[in-house]
Amino acid sequence: MHRNVRYNCRVMFLNRKILLIRPKVALANEGNYRELRWFTPWSRSRQTEEYFLPRMIQDLTKQETVPFGDAVLSTRDTCIGSEVCEELWTPHSPHVDMGLDGVEIFTNASGSHHVLRKAHARVDLVTMATTKNGGIYLLANQKGCDGDRLYYDGCALIAMNGSIFAQGSQFSLDDVEVLTATLDLEDVRSYRAEISSRNLAASRVSPYPRVKVDFALSCHEDLLEPLSEPVEWKYHSPAEEISLGPACWLWDFLRRSQQAGFFLPLSGGVDSGATACLVYSMCHQVCEAVKHGSQEVLADVRTIVNQTSYTPQDPRELCGRILTTCYMASENSSRETCNRARDLAQQIGSHHIGLNIDPAVKAVLGIFSLVTGKSPAFAAHGGSSRESLALQNVQARVRMVIAYLFAQLSLWSRGAPGRLLVLGSANVDESLLGYLTKYDCSSADINPIGGISKTDLRAFVQLCMERFQLPALQSILVAPATAELEPLAHGRVSQTDEEDMGVTYAELSVYGRLRKIAKMGPYSMFCKLLYVWKDVCTPRQVADKVKRFFSKYSTNRHKMTTLTPAYHAESYSPDDNRFDLRPFLYNTRWPWQFRCIETQPFIGGPGQDVSRELNKGSIPLVTN
Repeated sequence: MHRNVRYNCRVMFLNRKILLIRPKVALANEGNYRELRWFTPWSRSRQTEEYFLPRMIQDLTKQETVPFGDAVLSTRDTCIGSEVCEELWTPHSPHVDMGLDGVEIFTNASGSHHVLRKAHARVDLVTMATTKNGGIYLLANQKGCDGDRLYYDGCALIAMNGSIFAQGSQFSLDDVEVLTATLDLEDVRSYRAEISSRNLAASRVSPYPRVKVDFALSCHEDLLEPLSEPVEWKYHSPAEEISLGPACWLWDFLRRSQQAGFFLPLSGGVDSGATACLVYSMCHQVCEAVKHGSQEVLADVRTIVNQTSYTPQDPRELCGRILTTCYMASENSSRETCNRARDLAQQIGSHHIGLNIDPAVKAVLGIFSLVTGKSPAFAAHGGSSRESLALQNVQARVRMVIAYLFAQLSLWSRGAPGRLLVLGSANVDESLLGYLTKYDCSSADINPIGGISKTDLRAFVQLCMERFQLPALQSILVAPATAELEPLAHGRVSQTDEEDMGVTYAELSVYGRLRKIAKMGPYSMFCKLLYVWKDVCTPRQVADKVKRFFSKYSTNRHKMTTLTPAYHAESYSPDDNRFDLRPFLYNTRWPWQFRCIETQPFIGGPGQDVSRELNKGSIPLVTN
């Protein structure tokens, strides 16, 4: 707080003395961030003021005032500038003018959350900053879960003149990581001296206020002092990022919530199987951290399992202590999914339960029949689509109730203390389309895969099968995705997800990116996909696909208001909490936009009446 205004600041100090308080000049106010709600950016470029320290700080530092503002530190041998997180990502970053004014070392205290494939952009920004202008760049990034949907993945680095000299771990259970490199400041000076365009720009730049610091960063002349060598940045594949990031997020959530483990409804499909694999991956990381001497992780494990002498060594054994899986069968379940769930649970070591929900479903339907005198039937048994959907939703919601009951009392029934966190398993594509039931098993305490596409999840499951030696995943990968909420046909699954949705998962990823990232509505998306899909679809087919997607998206958008908190991993997440703030009551017929599509002369004959089609299908215009 400076002159009754809140600023987001970095405090730079040396030997118990504050050197400079540097307020942030560019605030993040898009996506997941709302900094302008809490802070004001410092708008007085290259200006400082006196900041009167609180008396409690004065007693510690023996200082009454310190510089506050946009300045740099001038030591005996170099000049150090500072950026804060978002400032690196802005079109005119402070490091540009600071570098032109002679700043040789840039530091950045960042709070950049993980998104799949984002590390490439982060590394490119730093390397390009030092390629164009020379200099040494030190980037430190927050690590861990901050109590919400975001995970901060570390990824600290040290770069000079366009090359990386040190790379920190991108995902780790350690709270603190120190990264060092020994570099020669003369390399920066000689690099800059050769760039004439930079030197011309430097002659015109306005100077920064300098805070003099009686300190030297460089060592005395020592020709034998070894210098760090450039390294090639090692990127994780998206599947590896999924294996590590959400697993670390789960660990932070588990230890900070002080619960005793997780409860996962395991259906035998890819989504719940991927969630189980994430917990298993978490157990691997915990065992590795303990093996490498992390006392903090060891203390947390002992608190979770309630054993002060316990030391985890085998991920499978640890998984059996903290993960309870449950296959909730109904008369519509197949033996294949039951076997797949059981086999995976055995291979990862979870405590597995098998139960049948039919008595509970019949009890709920019995209440309805008792009151109304009516008994709904599935479409396969002569019922309407409205009846069939209601019967499917009852099964799904009963599973949610049972999941929370077992999460609360499962450990009690085994004579152990504590409760379990319920894990959800709805992926980002299904959330985007609303292919889920409100308050079913998608309703949980947290959802580690809720921000991940089906395509990336399948790649992750393939990685787990190979890396963790889990052959049960093979049958899960090749099986068609199905909710198993409708009656079986001769003992076989008659309902698949993509047939139900009328959209493929690959198409959903395309729609999601164009809607959120490219900010496209129905007509803009139609125009874009005419070209993108010109070799596989006619204009008529493109029009029908786009109209079908937006009709279903808008019909089911209300479901996002109750979506389980999920790990944020994709830039097209439909998370209604803060990332994708959209209405949840739309005109689902999109009359103007759809009319613009239909009036194109090259589109052919009249298209499908999407709203009528939806009313006939498994996802009606008003859903629950």
